[in-house]
Amino acid sequence: MAPARPNGSHGRPSGRIIGWHLDREGHWVVQLSCGHTQHLRHQPPWQSRPWVLDPQARQRRIGQSFACGWCAQGVDSATLAD
Repeated sequence: MAPARPNGSHGRPSGRIIGWHLDREGHWVVQLSCGHTQHLRHQPPWQSRPWVLDPQARQRRIGQSFACGWCAQGVDSATLAD
């Protein structure tokens, strides 16, 4: 498991996107190198992420930095269940 690192100017811990999976309800969940996961939904007008629905667009995000809200709160990935 890679340690969280500050994310440039934001100073928020971040990991890298290492994969995706669908939860039991069919929502996309991003898997992060820090060991955490986070739901990423496209539900306009509150969450506009049309790329989440596109398999090729999701694949292009693999390896990109991602500011992990759980790491920012100091939550250990071993304490969370998906």
